[in-house]
Amino acid sequence: MSEFLQVDRRDDGVVWVTLNRPEARNALSMALNLELYDLGAELEGDSDLRLVVITGAGDKAFSAGADLKERKGVSASETGPYVNAIGNAINQWSKIRALTVALMNGSAFGGGLELALACDLRILVEGAELGLTEVRLGIMPGAGGTVRLPRLIGEARAKEMILLGRRISAQRAYEIGLVNAVVPRERLAAEMESLLAELAGCAPLSVRAAKTSVERALEVGVEEGLTIEGQCYETTLYSDDRNEGLAAFAEGRKPQYSGR
Repeated sequence: MSEFLQVDRRDDGVVWVTLNRPEARNALSMALNLELYDLGAELEGDSDLRLVVITGAGDKAFSAGADLKERKGVSASETGPYVNAIGNAINQWSKIRALTVALMNGSAFGGGLELALACDLRILVEGAELGLTEVRLGIMPGAGGTVRLPRLIGEARAKEMILLGRRISAQRAYEIGLVNAVVPRERLAAEMESLLAELAGCAPLSVRAAKTSVERALEVGVEEGLTIEGQCYETTLYSDDRNEGLAAFAEGRKPQYSGR
């Protein structure tokens, strides 16, 4: 059992992960980052996974980012490994092949927002704020923020947030495409269940292949991207899921996908 991560593995291929440091606004301490990395590595290639949800304990924050109280006591010689730990953990999280969702139960700053950016989808509670505020602390985002945020919301808006250390409201985050939905706290669970119901109708193998295609194609030109898409498509072409999908359509019933 992890000390700072609460992990709930369900029988339906869904894993719920909770950052469990509510007293510290779920700040990313060294120990938590190491646990997060190990869990991400464990989940990365699990072909039985359909969905990984990550959220925060309590109702104050998804994650306040790096644990600045802990970092204050880190010596100069330990700073490099300490900073690398959070970047490695978040990068490892981005490698999970199943659909990943950040169920953001509160505000997220710095590394906390960078962790959410490493997920495929983000659902945010009303009233929360988001920001990459590192420049106000004499540093800069170092766990993927300057790479992932511009790809998500565009260069100009990303620079507003990053170069000014600006905090934005939940509504603004939705308007610029930083989050997929903003919901009242009492509807967070219902929103997640609705997404699960949608996902149940999608073939796991197809979701993983499409995710790979989208991510890899963003890094290359159109022609190479089309080649990547074709390669990913081919992995679904002779699958059991494809046969089941076609059979279910012809028979007018709901498909029962196996992820194979």
